[in-house]
Amino acid sequence: MDGKQGKSGRAAPASRDERLKAALKANLARRKAQSRARQAPKAADAADTENDKD
Repeated sequence: MDGKQGKSGRAAPASRDERLKAALKANLARRKAQSRARQAPKAADAADTENDKD
């Protein structure tokens, strides 16, 4: 092996690209979920304060 192929015989860059693609997708999904979770309480608090003013 010359360092370009893994144990499976497939090209290493392709499998690396697939791993990076999957990791990036998971990271994006996690960040979106965190963002939604942070915004949900703020929206509920804003609704509560508006109801208190009435």
